[in-house]
Amino acid sequence: MIIDTHIHLNDKSYNNDLEEVILRAKNSGVKTMIIPGANPEELDLAKEISSKYENIYFAIGVHPYDIESYDEEYLLKFSQDEKCIAVGECGLDYYRLPDDEEEKKQNIALQKDIFIKQIKLAKKLKKPLIVHIRDASLDAKEILVKEDAKEVGGVLHCFNANSELLSLSEHNFYFGIGGVLTFKNAKKLVNILPQIPKDKLVLETDGPYLTPHPHRGTRNEPSYTILVAQKISEILDIPFEEVEKITTNNSKKLFKID
Repeated sequence: MIIDTHIHLNDKSYNNDLEEVILRAKNSGVKTMIIPGANPEELDLAKEISSKYENIYFAIGVHPYDIESYDEEYLLKFSQDEKCIAVGECGLDYYRLPDDEEEKKQNIALQKDIFIKQIKLAKKLKKPLIVHIRDASLDAKEILVKEDAKEVGGVLHCFNANSELLSLSEHNFYFGIGGVLTFKNAKKLVNILPQIPKDKLVLETDGPYLTPHPHRGTRNEPSYTILVAQKISEILDIPFEEVEKITTNNSKKLFKID
């Protein structure tokens, strides 16, 4: 069995064939899936999908691009649902900062504030974090350590291959590996993969984004997690079945699911 720890099944791109997508995943051996929170407006659908399917779970959280929508009271309404197992995706993303220097400073300050609030929320709820980091590795690491996020731990979603983040494995953080690993220009991630402790590896798709080779250019979906597991098997020179066992056990331990 494989667990896709990050799949946006509530994205509109799945509206017309969600049943088929889920069936293909299960037929491929991807039995369990986790829908991350991103835009609060999509939480209702995430909850609905999770309640309909036995092995699909969801998280509450606000992506750095949607921080203006952060409403903790609203998130708390979903937090007690039995299928809600994490907080995130939350974090820092400096890729699209405003050009104006003052606006840039304000945006970064707000991102940090909302990130810290979600770490505190995770600790309050005793749920692990799903962390998004883009072009902000050092700031994100500093906040996770300072806020003692290891109390709940979490996953560095779509791990960006920054070696500075590897030490977070000692702070109860796992590393989400997805389709990027199969890209021809992913040499940095390929080289750093063996440095990640095996007991801290988990799989993800981030569908509908970051579709692995050879399907790049099409919509990503959970059945493609198999391709990522195969690539890990190749790079680490271990059997596919071992990758499957390791990542599944890690995911179950982190998210406290059977």
